[in-house]
Amino acid sequence: MAGSRVHLVENPDALQALTHPVRVRVLEALREPGSAAMAARAVGQPRQNIAHHLKELASAGLVRKVGERRKGNFIEALYQAVAPTIVVSPRAAWGDSRRTEALRGQMSLENLVLVGERLGRDAAALLDRAAFDGEEIASAAVETEVRFDGERARAAFMEEYLKAVGPLLRKYGRKRGKPHRVVLATYPDPDHEETKP
Repeated sequence: MAGSRVHLVENPDALQALTHPVRVRVLEALREPGSAAMAARAVGQPRQNIAHHLKELASAGLVRKVGERRKGNFIEALYQAVAPTIVVSPRAAWGDSRRTEALRGQMSLENLVLVGERLGRDAAALLDRAAFDGEEIASAAVETEVRFDGERARAAFMEEYLKAVGPLLRKYGRKRGKPHRVVLATYPDPDHEETKP
């Protein structure tokens, strides 16, 4: 498939289109080009029903017509998912504009949201490469918890953290070799209720 391997759903209309379980199965069936009849067989639904779902998926920008082929006396349209991997952004479910406004005023929080979104998108793409291409994925993830008595301690931690990691990043940040993404983040645990002094 030409283009990106991952399509990020940010539009509420596209999210709405994905709420029907048959449409999700149609998208899976159309990782490679296929007709409505082929998708209907794969999903186990009548072709007319699948044609309706295809129309909804196309209007949401999740499938596109990629060609036609002659079958007997008929010409059937061929459709394909816009990407082999579809990932839903948390933004698609943000009905309240205050979230978007809060991000505009807090750059580090906006970056955290963007990094989280990218991690989800990249992890889904790698999972699909393992599941559908049989690829062995070299990956690692480290997570821990640290505690700070206040803003000063957090700032000191970040300074020491970057000082310790900086040499490693410079050493392995050269231009040759296969690129790997490294994420370093610190943020308050959203599941922990902060007690007010």
